[in-house]
Amino acid sequence: MSESPVIWITGGGSGMGRASALAAADAGWRVAVSGRRQEAVEATAAAVRAAGGEALAMAVDVTDAEALREAHRSIVEAWGAVTGLVLAAGRNAPRRTWADQSTDEFAAIVDTNLTSVARAIELVLPGMRAAGTGNIVVVSSRSAWRFSPGAGVAYMSSKAALGMLVASLNDQENVNGVKACHLCPGDVDTDFLALRPTVPDADQRATMLTADDVARTVRFILDSPRHVRIDELVITPIGQS
Repeated sequence: MSESPVIWITGGGSGMGRASALAAADAGWRVAVSGRRQEAVEATAAAVRAAGGEALAMAVDVTDAEALREAHRSIVEAWGAVTGLVLAAGRNAPRRTWADQSTDEFAAIVDTNLTSVARAIELVLPGMRAAGTGNIVVVSSRSAWRFSPGAGVAYMSSKAALGMLVASLNDQENVNGVKACHLCPGDVDTDFLALRPTVPDADQRATMLTADDVARTVRFILDSPRHVRIDELVITPIGQS
């Protein structure tokens, strides 16, 4: 009997990343979880184990290239090649307009939302190529699909660029059995909402998607037959215009 495949979830300490880790484990993956906060990723790993799955937890800032390389090295040494990757780490800031944003903050948002995604994909691609299979889910945003001024200049720009990153990956790596999905959720009720200039209240949050809604979508992508590629998928709460 072959061992279960290995998936790496970035941004797995909370929100959509944590929910996706639990969904992937339920689907039979061995789950490596990384995130900035050690306590949070350990809690996610513990929840995976409590549900009967296998988990590794690593405190990693995705903007730290060396730390990201070390995390990947640790996963491969423990379990072998990573053939699944869910990129759920993200960043935004309350200052979101040309009138109040700073270029340093803009660069930090782009580094987290875009450059770190490329870093992680570059790390796992050799193993995926060798295995002849790879399933990558890039958790982006509805603001990458449709202009959303409230999301902010830096955030929209970084997320929109992910669409082309995924398209180029699918164009160049499909011959190696690697496929990627640009997943674009609308409003999701997570702690990330605290970064909005005006934080939504409980009534507003109740109308949004949940992290579990997004995780079910991630699992749908991961569960799709090997020959089926879902290039882009947009999901929104029914009330979002």
